[in-house]
This record gives sequence, C-alpha cells and structure tokens, in this order.
Amino acid sequence: MSRPLTLEGRPIPPELLAPAGSPEALKAAVDHGANAVYLGWGAFNARRGARNFSEEEFAQALAWCHVRGARVFLTLNILLSDRELPEALETARTASRLGVDAVLIQDWGLFDLLRKALPDLPLHASTQMSLFTSGGACEIAGDGCERVVLARECSREETEAICQNCPAEVEAFVHGALCMCYSGQCAMSALIGGRSGNRGRCAQPCRLPYGVNGAPKGQRPLSLKDSCLADRLGEMRGMGVACLKIEGRMKSPGYVAAVTDIYARLLEEGRKPTPQERETLERAFSRSGFTDAYWRGTKGPEMLGFRPENAPAAEPPLPPEADRRIPVEFTCVVRAGAPCSLTADDGCGNAATVTGPPPEPAGNRALTAEDLSARLQKTGGTPYRCARADVTAEPGLYLSAAAVNALRRDALESLSAARSAPPVRWERFPPPPLPDMDCAEAEPQLTVSVLSAAQLGGGLLDFRPARVYVPLELLAGMSSLPEAETEYCAVLPRVWRDQDEDLLRRWLDKARDLGAAGLLLGNLGHFPLARGGGWRLYGDYGLNVFNSRSLDFLRKKGLDSACLSFELRFSQIRDMRKVLPAEAIVYGRLPLMITENCLVQNALGCRCGQPNFLNDRTGASFPLLPAFGHRTEVENSRPLYLADQPGWRRLGLAYARLRFTTESPEDCVQVCRAYLEHAAPAGEFTRGLYHRGVE
Repeated sequence: MSRPLTLEGRPIPPELLAPAGSPEALKAAVDHGANAVYLGWGAFNARRGARNFSEEEFAQALAWCHVRGARVFLTLNILLSDRELPEALETARTASRLGVDAVLIQDWGLFDLLRKALPDLPLHASTQMSLFTSGGACEIAGDGCERVVLARECSREETEAICQNCPAEVEAFVHGALCMCYSGQCAMSALIGGRSGNRGRCAQPCRLPYGVNGAPKGQRPLSLKDSCLADRLGEMRGMGVACLKIEGRMKSPGYVAAVTDIYARLLEEGRKPTPQERETLERAFSRSGFTDAYWRGTKGPEMLGFRPENAPAAEPPLPPEADRRIPVEFTCVVRAGAPCSLTADDGCGNAATVTGPPPEPAGNRALTAEDLSARLQKTGGTPYRCARADVTAEPGLYLSAAAVNALRRDALESLSAARSAPPVRWERFPPPPLPDMDCAEAEPQLTVSVLSAAQLGGGLLDFRPARVYVPLELLAGMSSLPEAETEYCAVLPRVWRDQDEDLLRRWLDKARDLGAAGLLLGNLGHFPLARGGGWRLYGDYGLNVFNSRSLDFLRKKGLDSACLSFELRFSQIRDMRKVLPAEAIVYGRLPLMITENCLVQNALGCRCGQPNFLNDRTGASFPLLPAFGHRTEVENSRPLYLADQPGWRRLGLAYARLRFTTESPEDCVQVCRAYLEHAAPAGEFTRGLYHRGVE
C-alpha cells in the first residue's frame, strides 16, 4: 500500500513534482528543489498551448534532469483517435528509449496499448481519468498503473483512505489552478467553442462572467480561486501521499521557480509557510487569493475568485538557488609506476572510475594527500560537490594540477553518463492486433435515459426502447417500475465517495428487486461496485471512449456495450472497429460540467428542487440539474437534434440514445415519434460536434 516510507523512524518526504512548460521552466524547477518535473513533448498532451519541447530538447532535458537527480514524466494525457494512436505510441516508445521515468495517461486505448507494447514503461493515471475513490484507484492499479493522480476535489479524509487502500502510489495537487468541473468530465469548451479540454485545447470558458437564474451577469460562478495546500504538507506526508504536484505548465519560469522554491523549503524543513512566503505565493499568481476548501471537505461561494483581465502580469524575481548539488565521494590512488586512478561514487549505485598518467618523481615539492584532496574539492561549475575524498598518495611523487583537473573532470563526466543512462526496457512490437470480431450493426436500436419518474409515463414506453436508463437514486425512491418491453438499467452516480458505497449497494439491491437488469457505468470506480451482482454492464459517456482500443479495453473489463464520446466526428465513429457494441447520444442536452460545488446553493441558497439555469453574456441559458451528493450538472443551452439527419444511422452503432433531462413527458413522446419519423426539428437545437469535431 501507499503508506509512509520511513528512514530511521521518520517519514520520507514525498516527491515534489513541478510543471515544466518550457526548457526554461524545467531548469527553474530543478534548480529550485523539484524532485521531478512533468512536461509535454509532441502533439498529445493536455497543455498543447504551452511552449513544450522539441525532440532534441526533450532528450537534453532528460539527461540534464537525471544527472541532477530529478525524474521526468511525459504527459500524453488527452483522448486520442484511432489515427493518432500509432503516433502517440511511437512518442512513448521514443521517450522510453531515452529514459523517461513515467508517462501520464488519460485515454484507455493508449493505456492498454502501452501495457502491451512497452510493458516495462511506468504509467501514471492522469487526473483526467476522474479517479476519486479507493475502488477506482485500486482498479487502475490492478490494470498496471504505478501511480494515481487524484481528483483535486478529494478531501484530507478521502485522500488518506485511498492511500491506505490502494497498492499504487498516490499523487495529489498542492498548488495551482482549480477547474470548477471534475477533470476529464468537462465538455463546456468543446461544445461552446470547439476547443476540447479533453484534447488539451481548453479555452477556459469557466473564467467568464455568468449569472444564475437571470441574476446580473457580472458574477463568475464557475471561476474558483487557486488551490494552496502549503499548510497541509505535514498531513499529506504523514498519510503516505507519494507525490505533491504543482499545477502550472502554462506559467512562466519565474512563477515555477518561486512556487517550487517555497514548497521545497517547507518539505525540507518540515514546517508551514511564513507570512512572507504566503505573500510571495500570492504575488506569483492567484485569483482573489487561495483556497484549501476541498482539502478541508467543504465547499461554497468563498471558494470563488477570479483574476481581472487587466491584472498586471509581473514576472516574479527568481529566488536565490540553494546548494542542491549531488554529493560525491572520491577515491583517488597515486602510486609510482602505475596510472593514477579516480573513482567518483554518488552513493546511489552509480560509480565511475577513470585513469590518468603515471606520476613523475617529485622535483622541488612532492604531491601530498592533502594537496590532492583540496584539488578534488574544486567541483565548481558541475552538478556535484565533493562530500568526501579518500586519497592514497605515495611520497615523493608529482602530478600536475592539469592532470588532477582532467582526472576529476573525466570522472564526473563518466558519472554523469552513468546517472543519465536510460534503462533497458522490453518492447513488444508490433503490439497485438485488435481481436477479429465485429459488433457493428446495420442500424442502431433506440435507447432512452430519463431523470424523473414522470418521464416514464405519458406513452414513452409505448415506443419500446431497447433500454431505459434510470438514475439509481430515482429507482431507490420508487415502489415499482412500469411494465414495458424494455430492459431497465440503473445509472450509477457520476461522482460519489468511498463513504457513499454502502448506500449505493443498498440502492442496487432495491433496483434489482424492482426489475432493473443492467447498470450504466461512467467511471472506473463503478466497476468494483458492479461486479458480482449478476448485472449486465454498459459503459456511459463519462468513460470518454474515443477509439477502438478503448472499446477493446472496456470489453475485457466486462462491458457488454459502451457509449462513445460525443466529441467524436461521425467519420471517426464510422471508421472505429466495433469490437464491442457501441452506443452514441443522438438527442438531448449534452452535459457540459459536473461540479463538486452546488452552483445554485453558491449563488442563491438552496432551491435545487426548482428549475435553475446559468445565463451567459449572449443570452444563452444552461440548465443546472441537481446531481447526487448535492452537486451540479450543467447542461447545454440547446438540445442535440439529429432525427432528420440520416448519417448517424449508418455508423455501425448498436444503440442510439435519446437523452431526456428537462423535457416534459409530452416532450419525450414527441421526440421519440420525431426520431421514428425522421422529422425536421422545431425550435432551437444544435447538431453537436459530430460534424465539426473539436480541436
């Protein structure tokens, strides 16, 4: 388990992981105390707007960091299409050969592909995987992840529980920007502007002004203050958090240096920040100050904050660098008639021995051990410092200063080569192909999802949908289900916590008693909840299925079908290998966000039983729906409508979903009839992203 590691009875400090959006930021991070950095190289990372690295810069960065004892993690943490997977695999293969220490992954298909093709390459589950329970963390650990990056919304108690229960390392964010939506679940930027956060192109619409229920639109109900957990490092260290992550690959080298330096000092000295250090952190960057509310297990309007567009962007001055050179022990032998030798040992299993010319008989003054030791101390300009010099020098001999300097230089260069040498890793290329199976259908069957019991009446079930998806919490309050020629499926909450799972299991028993036969799973943590109950298991859109390999990964995990991402184009869906029956949403308001904060409570007080909406500067209204745990789901302002579009019927889909949210029972019936009759739309609607796609 990821429990505290100890040295002489004291917990070892967690790794401090800093952002490196550019080579300059990388140097600033390592020079100011980062034990590891994360960076983007190539086209496939969640900060594609950062400076990032060329291949040559990436190779140089790896060697430079490894010499200085810092690890390097490559971010490949976006969703990938089938056409992009081969290039992403080659990127990971090159990085592995160069010696990258781990790769951060979001996409299930790439994850599965890397486990097969590069089985020795350490993989970390990105926060984009939306993991916030012990079950989810253990699930991905069992699949082969060495580290899990938790959702920022996890509290102290929730993080500690995952540390105790999960065999993988746990990484937690300690400083930087907070998204209002759970990472990996936000489609707001994609659906409003075509720039997908799941593809590394988020335009940050959450930072814009909005109103709630027609209130003045100058508020920013979706913009959170930056997180700062500088006071909480001792708690995190004690519970066994393996890595503390600073957010900020879009930030400047000055910001990275200032923030990393303070956190490194706090960890090294085992203390909390001084008032001056707090001020430095806030000056470096903040949005109306900082918050630690999620860590404390609270939420509310006090978390909201923003940074005015005309706020001065003063570059923080670089703090002075502490002496973080690598301690080295030298062993030098100078004997008559033999080449002199010098061994440099870093105490971490790396040593290098070099030889130089034989010494000459001394003329005026012989070389002493003290002289030789003093010369070996002169390591200035290198990443090393001499911690100890063990010198054997026979009397009456002479060795020039130039010869000693060359000996020291060659030994340290050889040591650097040893420290930066990439490990030998097993590769299996080409990776195993997808299974020879085809679950494509000539035309999909219609399924429906509802949010209220009333929507089940009014004639909806007369259309005989293949499946009816009903929220588990709604089923828990029902005494019976209407008789119908359909399969009832319970929809598990998108967000929950460990402490909710006993309740969810009781509700599952109730749903089975009512006649539900299937479960709709939208998170990796749903799998351990669902196993062993005799359910038919289906994947929901929250799993972000973007390619054929993801379908295969989920097939092997026991799903009978999976809903595809609504950020895919029709052409991408058509060309996808249907190794698992595939479903797509073809009608309804698409979900933009799922938020830990209740947006209505924050703005107006509790009135979640009434209709609520978010209104933007263009006059658009986005319904705010209550979600399990007093959370909020933000829906798109206009419903997706494709009844008159024949294209979706010819994509090989097995199922096509009509997603009912704010519709009345009469509306549900009209929509079903329209889809059967291929009717033209009435009222405002959107075609979604199926034609235009996303960046």
